[in-house]
Amino acid sequence: MLQAKLQLLEDIFQEMESVLIAFSGGVDSTFLLHTAARLLEENKLRRLLAVTIRAPMCPDWELREAEDYARSLGVEHVLLELDIMELPEFVANPPRRCYYCKRALFEELLDLADERGLSYVIDGSNKDDEGDYRPGRDALKELGIRSPLWEVGLTKSEIREASRTLGLPTWDKPSYACLASRIPYGVEITADKLRLIDRAEGYLRELGFRQVRVRYHHELARIEVEQGELKRLVDHGPQIVERLTELGFLYVTADLGGYRTGSLNAPL
Repeated sequence: MLQAKLQLLEDIFQEMESVLIAFSGGVDSTFLLHTAARLLEENKLRRLLAVTIRAPMCPDWELREAEDYARSLGVEHVLLELDIMELPEFVANPPRRCYYCKRALFEELLDLADERGLSYVIDGSNKDDEGDYRPGRDALKELGIRSPLWEVGLTKSEIREASRTLGLPTWDKPSYACLASRIPYGVEITADKLRLIDRAEGYLRELGFRQVRVRYHHELARIEVEQGELKRLVDHGPQIVERLTELGFLYVTADLGGYRTGSLNAPL
């Protein structure tokens, strides 16, 4: 079944001929870019451009990882600045925030693709993305953005399996999402809040927590880690509290429910 899906993916790329890939450096877009780069080398794809967005909700470490991997493949890679804080619908943080953000982002990518004479703009959405509240998918459909992994029915676990077989460094990379997803809907997004969340999560990664979220609740930080890591989180409690209060939080708490995708969607 997996091999059949991978063959369909190759067929889609050959049909498109030239593509701009929205490349975040995550599990899905890395696998997508690796596949496209191989087909380009085999002359089954005519042209390829990888584009990574630089914006306040995208941490610098992930941009560096994306740059390094694109360089290792030898594909053309562009960092595109997006002044998302100028978008009122993003800053206000309504439940459809992701729609407005994705629309602004992919309109820029479509303009760049048009300038470069590339036929399609594609992203790394997979079949599992149907299972959560993702208004950004509406923007992709409206703009005609293609999602080849979703089109062939590849799930996250299948993408990880194929990535491991290929020896890709991201095969077991923790799932990530933009920093704005840590802020509850209706709470204004600011660059300072995004930096605070980024620095807090960065500190927890330094302590060895791989899958981590610091949810922003004004003066309170609600930390999510995998269930199996909760005891270690509590063991490190005093130093974590000290560091996160130094950064700007007044209170620090561990979520006993553990890490879960889109936990701030629960009120919806």
